[in-house]
Amino acid sequence: MDTTAIKKDAEEKMQMTLEFLEETFSRIRAGRANAKILDGVRVDYYGTMSPLSSVATVTVPDAKTIMIQPWEKSMLKVVEKAIMDSDVGITPENNGEVIRLGIPPLTEERRKQLVKQTKQEAEDAKVSIRNARREGIDEAKKAVKNGMPEDMGKDLEADLQKIHDKYIKKVDELFVLKEKEILTV
Repeated sequence: MDTTAIKKDAEEKMQMTLEFLEETFSRIRAGRANAKILDGVRVDYYGTMSPLSSVATVTVPDAKTIMIQPWEKSMLKVVEKAIMDSDVGITPENNGEVIRLGIPPLTEERRKQLVKQTKQEAEDAKVSIRNARREGIDEAKKAVKNGMPEDMGKDLEADLQKIHDKYIKKVDELFVLKEKEILTV
């Protein structure tokens, strides 16, 4: 196997891990209203479980409120029930036109839980990045056994380590930013 293909494959896996981590972090609420916390909410839309964003407009009018405007009046109760049943943890207020979610301020204890959860997600991402590096190194060792020069194998391992270090640093940076966001009152 070609060394650039091995590096490219490992880097793609690491990049996908980083994108998944960013997506996960965006769903962790940090005291401010963020429409992304509703991304996991599914609504029963005429027998099909659909994402909330495909049946309603979700807006953030201010830092403490998320507003959901279903496209059909008949969907108000369904959307409200879907939010209640989800793990968002916020009780919706329905005024017959729109649904409002008031984002309560986070307690110190809840902030610490969220930081712990964020740290765990970052650790999971690091494990995934390490696995991608290990798989790349295994491929390099197989290639050396199949006739690739040993020094090329060692260079490839060093390159994989550099790529690994770059992505681990990015994970740490993302974690520090999210931790700061959570702990900011």
